[in-house]
Amino acid sequence: MYWSFIALALVAPSADALLRFACSQLVTERLDPLVNPGVAQSPHLHQVVGGNSFNISMDPNNDPSSLASCTSCTFSEDFSNYWTAVLYFRAQNGSFHRVPQIGNELFEQANGGVTVYYSPPNSGKAKVTAFKKGFRMLVGDTSCRNAACASKYRQLTYTCLQTPGTRTGETKDMPKKPCPAGIMANIRFPTCWDGTNLDSPDHKSHIAYPSSGTFESNGPCPSTHPAQVPQLFYETVWDTRKFNDKSLWPTDGSQPFVWSNGDPTGYGLHGDYVFGWKGDALQKAMDANCNINCPQLKSQQIPAGNKCTKPAIVNENIDGWIDELPGGMPITSS
Repeated sequence: MYWSFIALALVAPSADALLRFACSQLVTERLDPLVNPGVAQSPHLHQVVGGNSFNISMDPNNDPSSLASCTSCTFSEDFSNYWTAVLYFRAQNGSFHRVPQIGNELFEQANGGVTVYYSPPNSGKAKVTAFKKGFRMLVGDTSCRNAACASKYRQLTYTCLQTPGTRTGETKDMPKKPCPAGIMANIRFPTCWDGTNLDSPDHKSHIAYPSSGTFESNGPCPSTHPAQVPQLFYETVWDTRKFNDKSLWPTDGSQPFVWSNGDPTGYGLHGDYVFGWKGDALQKAMDANCNINCPQLKSQQIPAGNKCTKPAIVNENIDGWIDELPGGMPITSS
């Protein structure tokens, strides 16, 4: 299990290592410069963290680390952008309310956002190639509504938090019962790269999963994608606690949470990434096998990251009780 690896990393930094840090909320708006570059209103709402150079186009020829003036992440040389869809609660009368985010138990000071991990190979023997300037990728499929579709993307899961520290019982679909401490969405990206292309038309073909096994079990990369890159992993904790009263849930017994992309199943979980580390900072951290803390990197306190925000370009109501998902996104279960 992935979390047994993390537990080992906490007690045995010489054997296993990972970068783990908070990225507070930068902006929540209907932009997607990866899938819909230049489009002022992308089809669905996203929550974005990282450098404040995030913009409508994110030209791959422009280096985010040279354009950003701040980052919401605690490693202050990381001006990358990380984004996901936004979770909503659907009431019995059909109205919607945005579910707030909270920092996980390790980063309670964070203003929502995402906990980010970069993990080198578990064995400590293989050379990991850090992402390069201009690199970007997408994992998951916003249109997935069943297990067969979601199975193409390994390790996109949910944890129904019994306590803030729960790290077992991951599921591919949305939890079907109230979660006492919230719902954590877990997004793990593929870890093999073709070694040439910084992007691809579908933002996925230049990356791949190991040809057998998993990243955690040191599975080999396929010959088409021979370069091993760090495992990028997002954890987002959605504070569903105030919606846990079952009398508020659908009378047919179904669960009430829906993604901003219109997905009530959870199978459409997805995440986007645009690399923006300054210089070779990430490669240095990977080469040093940094474990949690990394003296090779500059860092800032979480309150400083909380101050790095930017106004939304798309002016629309996304909070309070609303009659439809932002952008009028329809809900589809198949």
